[in-house]
Amino acid sequence: MKRYHQLWSEITSFDNILSAFRKAAKGKRSKPSVASFEYDLEPNLLRLQTELRDGSYQPGSYTNFTIHEPKRRLISAAPFKDRVTHHALVNVLEPIYERKFIYDSYANRRGKGTHRALDRCTHYMRRYNYVLPLDVVQFFPSIDHAIFQSILAKTISDEPTLDLCDKILAGGAGVQAEEYDIVYFPGDNLFAANRPRGLPIGNLTSQFWANVYLNDLDQLVKRTLKCKAYVRYVDDMLLFSHDKRTLHNWRNAIITHLATLRLTIHEKRAQPRPTHTGVGFLGFQIFPDHRRLKRRNAIHARRRLKNLATAYRQDEIDLERMHAGVRGWINHARYGDTWRLRQAVLHKIIVS
Repeated sequence: MKRYHQLWSEITSFDNILSAFRKAAKGKRSKPSVASFEYDLEPNLLRLQTELRDGSYQPGSYTNFTIHEPKRRLISAAPFKDRVTHHALVNVLEPIYERKFIYDSYANRRGKGTHRALDRCTHYMRRYNYVLPLDVVQFFPSIDHAIFQSILAKTISDEPTLDLCDKILAGGAGVQAEEYDIVYFPGDNLFAANRPRGLPIGNLTSQFWANVYLNDLDQLVKRTLKCKAYVRYVDDMLLFSHDKRTLHNWRNAIITHLATLRLTIHEKRAQPRPTHTGVGFLGFQIFPDHRRLKRRNAIHARRRLKNLATAYRQDEIDLERMHAGVRGWINHARYGDTWRLRQAVLHKIIVS
């Protein structure tokens, strides 16, 4: 396995840090933290470069808030300087890992995304008799730092780069602690509860590292289990086969492998089912010949758009902000057979 060294000069180059700033600031220049950083842009970038190179860089504290749609999640926002650092790191590491990732991993990758994952799912639903849905229990809160560090070290041998990854990991330790229910694995002792774990949801590094953490699972499914039809989006997975027994065997192999990563799945939900009965995936119920938006998602969308319209009427947001929210939902919902649903939802939030 090829290991990469001498990455640090590229990560900490001024051009890379400037590129990282532009990516981190995109669409956010009106926010006070971004505007303040940009006001003294060159000195701030040079200061960050110096901190990274002399080892004095330390991540700041997260700002946490909870969202409830489509399900409850704790979101963590890093200080803007740290977001620039995350982009600088990912700018260099992402191309290395892209060469390792399988084709059918769709989250947080260029040219992939939710809608391509849905299309791939439909493609397989039309060609196979059975589908096995799997999803990881409390995925981001469960990611084990020691295991992840060993995964990184298999590919990256550059010590300063690994040190920066360790600092970012340590900065997020405990952020997701209240979202995690302790699971004991064979061989654990009482200190297992104190293992550093968890990636903050909201970090660019967390999104990227989720794919790194599960890449060995993807390789197992494709290379060892020889599953020809497999789709993964973060921790949601679908495996397809013409044989139900084969899917049961694959399910057991995946459970065994995930245990080595200190992860578990929702086992009761992970049962093979005929593709013609449909499968839930990324907010849709997908059938071989059509898709429906899940009822829960439609209810949440109606509530969210109604709140946007109310905020506009009360002059809390401008018309463009409201239109952006409406367009975002329409662009997502149109990937299902939702014409009448969209008419019904939008009819109720028309702003006079």
